[in-house]
Amino acid sequence: GADPEAFDVPADGKTLYVSNEDTGQTSVVDVASGAIRKTIDVGREPEGVAVRPDGRFVYVTSESSSEVDVIDTARDEVAARIPTQARPRAVVFSRDGKRAYVTTEAGATVHVVNAGSHELLSDIHVPQKGARPMGIVLSPDETHAYVTNGRGGSISVVNVAAGTVERAIEGVAPRPWGIGVTRDGRTLYVAGGSSNELVIVDAATGVTRKKVPVGAGPWGVVVSEGP
Repeated sequence: GADPEAFDVPADGKTLYVSNEDTGQTSVVDVASGAIRKTIDVGREPEGVAVRPDGRFVYVTSESSSEVDVIDTARDEVAARIPTQARPRAVVFSRDGKRAYVTTEAGATVHVVNAGSHELLSDIHVPQKGARPMGIVLSPDETHAYVTNGRGGSISVVNVAAGTVERAIEGVAPRPWGIGVTRDGRTLYVAGGSSNELVIVDAATGVTRKKVPVGAGPWGVVVSEGP
């Protein structure tokens, strides 16, 4: 599709869901053949894509229309729309699929969503100076969420149970975007979007261990769960 932004794949690995920003659509792609099985109309400028762990629903954030479109994978149709603050970006689900966390860039907020009923539960304000929440990842024990703040240059560490930002890791990169965490929860990997680097951060201390030069404009990070 036109201007593909992000994608996710259910656990069975058979289908690729891709957001197409220019056309306001999500493409459903058969992985084996590479064929587009269906194109689904969603909100304006779709961005983040995340499949609920059970594969039953896909959440797609639509920046310009400030909503999350919920796709029913049994029918590949939009089943619900969740209103958000301005410019929702990324989504992450809890491991049990009961909660979803959605960052809003212009809203400086993380929304907590009931991922069963697809309803907003609460908002977590991100108070860091210049914060524009972008990427998000949960710690392996799911007690904390790490939120990259784009032009704010920082990572906010959210206490999930309390629903508050516990601390900030400052000076990560000029524009940290995508983020991943290792299986032991000790290390964060951050895409430094405008500095063309992968930043490796100690999650406990916030100290940058290393910066690795990469290609221009790195956007996302995935950390393998393999050995």
